[in-house]
Amino acid sequence: QVPLVESVGGVVQAWGSLRLSCAASGIMFSAHDIGWYRQAPGKQRELVALISSGGRTNYADSVKGRFTISRDNAKNTVYLQISSLNAEDTAVYYCNARNPVVYWGQGTQVTVSS
Repeated sequence: QVPLVESVGGVVQAWGSLRLSCAASGIMFSAHDIGWYRQAPGKQRELVALISSGGRTNYADSVKGRFTISRDNAKNTVYLQISSLNAEDTAVYYCNARNPVVYWGQGTQVTVSS
């Protein structure tokens, strides 16, 4: 059983919005820090947003003001709300749970079209 499953991303128009979700199973979700990472073609995977088990959030400078991470422990789900999408947001997005064992989702492709 895969502990983390991301929702389908898809193709989104530039300046549009998208909400990704990551559903956890088989782990004590509320005790885990959850991060959203992305990997664009030819680039390294980067952390874009993090929410701690206590609900504290942090964002990469490149996405501040456009990305919002949140969690619903009752649903074992973390969300990433993305607004004002641009071409640089095109990437495979992964969720990650850590405490301290690290779990990764399978990734979901987000493509921004102009």
